[in-house]
Amino acid sequence: MNGEQDSTASTQDLSSLVIPLLKGVIYRDETSARNASQWGALLDLQARVRDYVGVMGLELVLDEAEGYAFLRACVHEDDERAEKVPRLVVRRPLSFPVSLLLALLRKKLAEFDAGGGYDVEAGRLVLSRDDIVELIRVFLPDASNEARLMDRVDSDINRIVELGFLRRMRPQQGQPPEFEVRRILKSFVDAQWLAEFDARLAAYQDQLGATETVDRDD
Repeated sequence: MNGEQDSTASTQDLSSLVIPLLKGVIYRDETSARNASQWGALLDLQARVRDYVGVMGLELVLDEAEGYAFLRACVHEDDERAEKVPRLVVRRPLSFPVSLLLALLRKKLAEFDAGGGYDVEAGRLVLSRDDIVELIRVFLPDASNEARLMDRVDSDINRIVELGFLRRMRPQQGQPPEFEVRRILKSFVDAQWLAEFDARLAAYQDQLGATETVDRDD
């Protein structure tokens, strides 16, 4: 009887980790007792979680230093096998402006880390809405309608919040909205990508210029 109870409890422990991972990212958050407990359980059971999700064609990505974990589809060298495995983690196509903003945020995070301002326990890169607007403004076509530009940037920011790369901070009275740049962004925009950043920005600007020309012709 005790064996059955232990097995049930063990399954429940795994479910309490796998289900949230299938929904999104698990973060280490020392300010939340629930999140801290969940993170600790994931560290203890990570080997079993890896085995469990591996059956579904997924792999656990866990960065203990940065404090996040998520699931991604396994990369199969055998293309035929890859086609037979259902994709449980959906790839989300990103618009060009969102991709550009993600790249700029990633570079800002690298600069923040290089400046020695990041502390594992408490350090966070927090940017105001105005900070984010200034990051991307120089790469956008000249806009005579400032309100339209703000709406466009706000839409891109909301999309990145939905993707989990930005976290909306609690608003302060009389202050512009602020956002924390989540460190999981480093897993999606890697060091090699960042090393080619200048070349990519040149391509971005060419594309933006072409888009602007088409818009004016229309």
